[in-house]
Amino acid sequence: MLVRNPWRGVGSLPGAVWLVFTTTLVNRAGTMVVPFMVLYVTRYLGVRPALGGLALTVYGVGGLVSGPIAGRLCDRFGSFAVLRGSLLVSGLILFIFPVAKHFETFLAITLVWSLVAESVRPASLAALTTSVRPEHRKAAVAVFRLAINLGMSVGPAVGGFLAAASFPLLFLVDGASALAAGLVLTVLLVWRPPRLVEPSSHDAALLEDRRRVGVLHDRRAVVFLTGFFLMAVVFYQHEGAMPLFLVRDLHYRASFYGLLFALNTVLIIIAEVPLNLAMAGWSYRWTLVLGATLYAVGFGSMAVLHSEVGLLGAAVVWTFGEMIALPISGAYIADIAPPGRSGEYAGVYASMFSLAILVGPWAGTIALEQFGGTALWWGVLVVGLLSAVVFSLTEDRPARP
Repeated sequence: MLVRNPWRGVGSLPGAVWLVFTTTLVNRAGTMVVPFMVLYVTRYLGVRPALGGLALTVYGVGGLVSGPIAGRLCDRFGSFAVLRGSLLVSGLILFIFPVAKHFETFLAITLVWSLVAESVRPASLAALTTSVRPEHRKAAVAVFRLAINLGMSVGPAVGGFLAAASFPLLFLVDGASALAAGLVLTVLLVWRPPRLVEPSSHDAALLEDRRRVGVLHDRRAVVFLTGFFLMAVVFYQHEGAMPLFLVRDLHYRASFYGLLFALNTVLIIIAEVPLNLAMAGWSYRWTLVLGATLYAVGFGSMAVLHSEVGLLGAAVVWTFGEMIALPISGAYIADIAPPGRSGEYAGVYASMFSLAILVGPWAGTIALEQFGGTALWWGVLVVGLLSAVVFSLTEDRPARP
């Protein structure tokens, strides 16, 4: 009996997917500044821990603002051009950071850098979704996320060794990787220019009818983005309340928190692409509902699951939620975007990540302090299930001409 290759179908993806994959892998393999930013400003610049988190807040604000701007630039100048420019400029800005000796200067550079660096997210998504046919978009986003997770399994780990030797090295290596990614992209674009998916005549008419309708006036987009924001707030508890809950309240070592992330990364690398290939024919609505529900159950179950086995099981559940919900989300926002405005929609979608990063960890830690872990995770379950309810209001199959 022949066993079907679960990765079968990846080879049929167009070259543009692998162009973005390679660029993302190079860039993410050197990503190390953001994970160590709070540690840098407290230990190297001497900032009080209470103010250290302000650096990440400023970075999040920059990302929130840059998404829509970058998206519109993608529609005007091309997503690959914006992606290349963002990588090259952000790499150069990173070289300036070691010069900053005062926290105020550091924050100013951080804001400028985040405006440029966070443009990579919508530009990458727009580059993917405008270069592949609708039926391949979910798999393409999964491949893109594979590059992110492979790179992030290297960057922060290397950053830990560099920080022990010299904190300023973090900025130099991160900047060099961004520049290298921009140069790789430049070479690949010359060697094999991507072919964009041509809109049909009906697409052109639809664009003319909806040219003046903004994203926030598109009911389909508003419903989806609302559900996505709620789901992302649940997800980003892993960067706020979850480590405090595990280490301070349940008295686990920090290494156990790291083990949960290692499990998350390994599962994504091994299973996400095959899983999305197998689910290629599933409807958007119920795939989103399933992903959001798994997020809700995975994080919410920590209200009662406090053993190591239970917490590892919870991590498996919310990781499957991530593997299901995020690729379909990127595909859905591209499919509901009018022709010629994929960048605009991708930009607003990317801003939801930044908004969730600003709100989720902050709200979660406050809830943990005020009401305790049990109430927090029951509340997270409710928010996650609410996101699933909102997703159930999305179209079962996006309107395709």
